[in-house]
Amino acid sequence: MGYAQLVIGPAGSGKSTYCSSLYRHCETTGRSIHIVNLDPAAEQFDYPVAMDIRELICLDDVMEELGLGPNGALMYCMEELEDNLDDWLTDELDNYMDDDYLVFDCPGQIELFSHVPVLRNFVEHLKSKNFNVCVVYLLDSQFITDVTKFISGCMASLSAMVQLELPHVNILSKMDLVTNKRDIGKYLNPQGHVLLSELNQRMAPQFFKLNKALIDLVDQYSMVSFVPLDLRKESSIQYILSQIDNCIQYGEDADVKVKDFDPEDIDD
Repeated sequence: MGYAQLVIGPAGSGKSTYCSSLYRHCETTGRSIHIVNLDPAAEQFDYPVAMDIRELICLDDVMEELGLGPNGALMYCMEELEDNLDDWLTDELDNYMDDDYLVFDCPGQIELFSHVPVLRNFVEHLKSKNFNVCVVYLLDSQFITDVTKFISGCMASLSAMVQLELPHVNILSKMDLVTNKRDIGKYLNPQGHVLLSELNQRMAPQFFKLNKALIDLVDQYSMVSFVPLDLRKESSIQYILSQIDNCIQYGEDADVKVKDFDPEDIDD
């Protein structure tokens, strides 16, 4: 069985930075992971690229040949990937062992994980190849500055959860850049009545019923929660990784390793 992280989130949320930091952390701890680039517009990487969608199709070539803009060309590239799941992707996956750990660095176009079926079909293909997959959704912590933005972030994350139907770990990235962490802390373990009160203060009375419905969705059903990530702290990276490993049951089917020992050592 293989293991995989699908790293998604809005543009600029720190997905590639997360992937490079995760790679360095695993390299330091002696753990092997492979980072896969699924962004046809990417140009530079801070990590070794194990697989690269640009070997299949390149954004600049699509823009030049078809006369598309950046967003339209990227969607075309991702649909080309979808059409080549049984060919290009399968050939690439055959290069890895059953217990290998892959991390897929995805583009930031929100439609890819909100309603377009490309990533859903991509995930289904991974599962058919016996991969346990977890979605890692990154949201810029500097975006969460008030309750309206927090609810917006929750709804975007929930949309991805419904679309992909996979275990999710939602991360507040760039915590190392937050100056006042108290403003963020209240959104890590939000109290429904407090959020509703703040939301009603910011919006007209005709939206009060809608506000309550949104807060109930976040609060009563515990659908969305976020874990802070501070890349300056190895303990923060390790905690995030342990949460993901638990979701995909990493290592649970590994053989138990029994070390040789000298019976005389026990007597000592």
